[in-house]
Amino acid sequence: MQTGLEITGEEASAFLWPFSEIRQTQGSYQGEPVRLERGGEIAETLQISDLAFLTDLHQKVPGLTLRFHNPGQRKLRVKLTVLAGVGAVALSGALYLWGIPSLVSVVTPYVPVSWEAQLGKGVFEELAPEKMRSNDPNLKEAIDKISDTLLASLKNQPYSFRIAVVDNAAFNALAAPGGYIIVYRGLLEETQSAEELAGVLAHEFQHVLKRHATKAILHYASTGILIAALTGDATGAMAFGVDIARSFGMRQYSRQTEREADEAGMKMILEAGIDPSGMISFFDSLQKQENGAPNLMKYFSTHPEAADRAQYLKSLADKSQAPVVPLFQQGEWEKIKNGFSGPGSH
Repeated sequence: MQTGLEITGEEASAFLWPFSEIRQTQGSYQGEPVRLERGGEIAETLQISDLAFLTDLHQKVPGLTLRFHNPGQRKLRVKLTVLAGVGAVALSGALYLWGIPSLVSVVTPYVPVSWEAQLGKGVFEELAPEKMRSNDPNLKEAIDKISDTLLASLKNQPYSFRIAVVDNAAFNALAAPGGYIIVYRGLLEETQSAEELAGVLAHEFQHVLKRHATKAILHYASTGILIAALTGDATGAMAFGVDIARSFGMRQYSRQTEREADEAGMKMILEAGIDPSGMISFFDSLQKQENGAPNLMKYFSTHPEAADRAQYLKSLADKSQAPVVPLFQQGEWEKIKNGFSGPGSH
């Protein structure tokens, strides 16, 4: 059995390189000359330009695959490379579809509230800058009354809620992490009663309390923000908040998440002694406008249809016999909601 390469020099002197001492450092790719080395730091080298050398070597001395590249396996290597690439893409897709959501579900309960608040502050200041917020004292007092009434029934909830009405005609409201709620003027003007706004706020409060907003951000964000969330890096939260805010208004919750917020929001309304018909009528009025005013539906773009939501909320309200007390006297809400003013207004 042949144990090495017999090399013959120009002067016909021959010497043997044992296969066990040879390492191939070049020639694994098609068209590339073969380079063999033997020895330590100052190695002997042999370069072979004959591209058929490796093929002939494996034919004459089988079993050298681990030490010398076998050109006959190049096609197999290409197939394996392609399969590996396809597998990597499939793994990445599976990680995005199932791995990340599962990881986020595990991580979210351990995110410090203080970190959420810092992240939410960044979103809040970007989407509701002070120059755009209402400074009307009557409107602020009214919204404080509604929110205090809703939150009074909660025990040991960790958030300090802050609500701002923004001078924007869009029909929208959103909950940022950490207790920041933004209501656009366009939505405020469409409410027919304080009870309708209470329904919207109860829904948004539940997004915060159930950490839906935080979970949505962690789901779409990078691993960097996941690490920052778990470590409670407040500085990182503020930086992420500004970046995330630019697309936060377009974030959309799943229908299951919206159903959770609806159900828990209605429970909050009933426990607060607020008339649930306001929350129901809000969706009733939306249902009438769905075909005629699609621009009003930004806030509910992925929610169940307004008619279905109103019917579901009505079924929840019908199960309760709790007494209700009006938030404001008849006609008072119209004056309050139309008194919007921003900084510098008088």
